[in-house]
Amino acid sequence: MEKRITMPLTEEKARELCCGDNVLISGVIYTGRDAAHKRLVELLQQGKELPVDVRDSVIYYVGPAPAKPGQVIGSAGPTTSYRMDAYAPALLDLGLKGMIGKGKRSEEVVASMKKNGAVYFGAIGGAGALLAKCIKKAEVVAYEDLGAEAIRRLEVEDLPAVVIIDSRGNNLYEEGRAGYLAMDK
Repeated sequence: MEKRITMPLTEEKARELCCGDNVLISGVIYTGRDAAHKRLVELLQQGKELPVDVRDSVIYYVGPAPAKPGQVIGSAGPTTSYRMDAYAPALLDLGLKGMIGKGKRSEEVVASMKKNGAVYFGAIGGAGALLAKCIKKAEVVAYEDLGAEAIRRLEVEDLPAVVIIDSRGNNLYEEGRAGYLAMDK
């Protein structure tokens, strides 16, 4: 089923999503990869405020390519999510409700998602140029020194993704595989 999500992604909205749902995300989301996540968690450990409010937000695990003339952003495909697994639970505890990336997540991240009512979206790797067309505005808001890995505030319109893990811990990677294996019998 295809669903439209307009940011912010509240816990109520997140809990309505089911693994396997196709979604189109519109509104403000943030980017962040492992170097930025490490800095965010270090700030939390020092009792300091984060440079962005992650409450009811979505973080897209992407390090976009430089924009060509006339473009808002360059190719913006997802990066492998497990790199953020050591940091994600701390951000989920602050109210982060969605993460967009590719690949599996750790048991600790899934447990934190269930506890905090959050979801993990998958975006299609290799489709970065197409995904970039959904980004209407991009601006660096923190850690400019990280270059492509800086935190950006993105305004997106109908960014396509799939709910891979829902707030109940249902996992499309596991359910899809089980369904496929059952067909083989």
